[in-house]
Amino acid sequence: MKRHTLLAAILTMAATTLNADVIAPSDVVMNEYGDISESLTGEGGNPERGIEVMTDRGLGNCIACHQVTALEEFQFHGEVGPSLDGVGSRWDAAALRGIVVNAKNAFPDSVMPSFYRVDGFIRPGDGYTGRAIEGPISPILSAQDVEDIVAYLQTLTD
Repeated sequence: MKRHTLLAAILTMAATTLNADVIAPSDVVMNEYGDISESLTGEGGNPERGIEVMTDRGLGNCIACHQVTALEEFQFHGEVGPSLDGVGSRWDAAALRGIVVNAKNAFPDSVMPSFYRVDGFIRPGDGYTGRAIEGPISPILSAQDVEDIVAYLQTLTD
């Protein structure tokens, strides 16, 4: 076996092992309300990283559409979506995860993008996609990004 082939095989095995607990976008299970009870990564998220994902224009950029008073140090909050103030008091982690993954399951008329989905819609463009998870099409956010956002949103209580 040539060295580059062996190296590729080792890297593939390592990536498979590291992502063994990650639920692929096509394998996500939602209940009839759009809730996702199981963590996409098998563990909880990091709320501090959730802030980074929510405010990064190259990732979630949630504040482009939503007002979040706790993040007022970041400029240009949007008004397209509802305020996220108190969202952690209104919905549990399963509901929040479902909304971030695919808001249309809970709110059919929503214009919110499906952040962890790879089929059944028109992609916003390759420039807006995240890391490759399944073939050439990848979700906008990684499973960990979703869990980090959910962890932060749970801190936004009344």
